[in-house]
Amino acid sequence: MKYKMLVLDMDDTLLNDDHTISDENKEMLAKAQELGVYVILASGRPTPAMIAYAKELQLDNSYMISYNGAVITDLKEDKIIFEQMLTQKQIHELYDYSIKSKTHIITYIDGKIVSETDSEYIEIEKKITGLAHNKVVSFKEEVQSSAVKCILLQEPSYLKEVEKDLKIDMPHLSVSMSKPFFLEVAQNGIDKGASIEFLAKKLNILQSEIIAVGNAGNDLTMIEYAGLGIWVDNVDPELRHRGDFIVASNNNHGVAEVVRRFILN
Repeated sequence: MKYKMLVLDMDDTLLNDDHTISDENKEMLAKAQELGVYVILASGRPTPAMIAYAKELQLDNSYMISYNGAVITDLKEDKIIFEQMLTQKQIHELYDYSIKSKTHIITYIDGKIVSETDSEYIEIEKKITGLAHNKVVSFKEEVQSSAVKCILLQEPSYLKEVEKDLKIDMPHLSVSMSKPFFLEVAQNGIDKGASIEFLAKKLNILQSEIIAVGNAGNDLTMIEYAGLGIWVDNVDPELRHRGDFIVASNNNHGVAEVVRRFILN
């Protein structure tokens, strides 16, 4: 099988734990691009927190999926070709739910993280994205328009129970875990799998010609959609059986292994 698209989750998949791309991964991804394969970054990260990595990999003629699938950017034209937002009403309902469920909540306004609270988990999001944190007195008063997504944040074992409850309470929204302490919420139908399907149709690429690589719950839709769905070895344990292959971990150049095994051979 000749694969034409390689879709990569970033944190805990393409990136090492120190949020860098290994030389081995860079070298193999360059070889994949030389063969004409589209290398697509697909992350829950905001768009601005992905651009430097796209430039580092020289993905100038490719596309990028950010905000867990809510935004698709054409990197060659430097323009958004798809965007789907949560409404102001939905964000306010999620805020009310966060109060009830005793979780922190953040969203993104004008390129900043917005919350009413501080949390060790919000600190992690600040570190990952490099975005400024606008801590406000009133979340609802600050959010007076639509926004791309929200994240509920809390201790992992508790947040897992919140995830189950939220899916029942708000079945009209897209809910998935990106990290054990990040519960991502987007508009209905928004996920990485749907965004890959959108791009595949645009580029006339068959589902069978796509490889997707991930590690977490918010990657599951793209792992199941792709012709070849691959987990890195540090995948959440309950997901291990829901892909086609498992390769080395994010810290052991798992993405490079994918390219060597399934694209170069």
